[in-house]
Amino acid sequence: MTLADVSGPAGWRLQGWARESDLANTSISVAANRATTAPANDQYATPALGYGLNAAWQSRGPVWSWEVGGDLRIASGRAFEHFRYQGGRYTRRRESGGRTAIEGIYLDITRDTGPLLVTGGLRLDAWRQSGAVRLERDLSTGLVILDNPSKGASGITPTARLGARWVVSPKTWLRTAAYAGFRPPTLNELHRPFRVGNDVTEANPALVPETLYGMEFGVGGDQGVDWSLTVFYNEVRDPVTNVTLGVGPKTFPVAGFIPAGGALRQRQNVGLIQATGFEAELRKDVGTLDLQFSAAYTMARLDGGRSAPQLTGKRPAQAPRLSLSAGLGWQTDSNLSLSLNARYDGDRFEDDLNTRVLPAALSVDGRAEWRLDDRRAVFLAAENLTNADIVVGQTGDGVNSYASPRSLRLGFSVR
Repeated sequence: MTLADVSGPAGWRLQGWARESDLANTSISVAANRATTAPANDQYATPALGYGLNAAWQSRGPVWSWEVGGDLRIASGRAFEHFRYQGGRYTRRRESGGRTAIEGIYLDITRDTGPLLVTGGLRLDAWRQSGAVRLERDLSTGLVILDNPSKGASGITPTARLGARWVVSPKTWLRTAAYAGFRPPTLNELHRPFRVGNDVTEANPALVPETLYGMEFGVGGDQGVDWSLTVFYNEVRDPVTNVTLGVGPKTFPVAGFIPAGGALRQRQNVGLIQATGFEAELRKDVGTLDLQFSAAYTMARLDGGRSAPQLTGKRPAQAPRLSLSAGLGWQTDSNLSLSLNARYDGDRFEDDLNTRVLPAALSVDGRAEWRLDDRRAVFLAAENLTNADIVVGQTGDGVNSYASPRSLRLGFSVR
């Protein structure tokens, strides 16, 4: 819901939102010979509620524009599940969850003098983690097997950004930016363990927010083709990473028994990630055709610090060095529009120790849309058009997880 009054040079805005969700999920364990599977976990309910509010006062002029405001985001959730499948039935029940809240105030200022545009912003955020629950019971007796609540955490994090764009000539521009930001851990990262095959990943209610510091420089223009090239350096401190604690067969505190071929991981804040790279974009309109291409190359390196020295020098999990994308759009003279998009991601590691390699993948998507009028349209969308086997995960004993195969959707949209 949004309420606003921006009829003059100054105005206000009030926005509110709420979202409620629930889902069920099951996982399996894999036999040592990989010939059979058995139930391992049944998350039969995961109720969650999130809501927020933003209020702002702004002014826009020919040279100076500014906005001052505040926002609030609150999320709470629980996961209820059965686990420890023995003798043809689940023997344990688990409840886990908690609550997070972020309150912030901010100021954004922009100065536009024609060829030079300068923009900056300041934020101050207070964050809280509370209400943590980790309770496990024996299903046959009802006795509590594990009661592992954790104390809450809170803090205040300042962040800022500063950027400038200079039009050198009618067809060329330069830009630069420096920025800082932060991301609090999610409810899942704090409280919800999960299992894939024989690999178990434990949550961690002691996580703190990760912070980002970065700078970049870009050049671009329009000499018949819209183009841009950007180089950047980013540093993420206290990144939330799935850290391998050990492999099975072995019994661990809290997590319990990890079978042969499986691994136990836990979400942890580890040292920092340093990433340097470049991004390039090209776009060209040829009559009714719209051609787009982009590329990104990133050299990222972990420094595990004292908490995880075994990760120093490793590449972050699920982070390819090279990513490419290309798109082709065709707007006919009638109400029909067609598009085709392709994305290539280079090989990447599935795990923190860089022992499991996920191969490079190419995915192709397409869409055809027929507009009935200015607001309504029918469409046919195809995802993974070539039905490629795109590996997105791999367990310790070599079991791959794949992205969705070719799928078609027929729909109706209203704008």
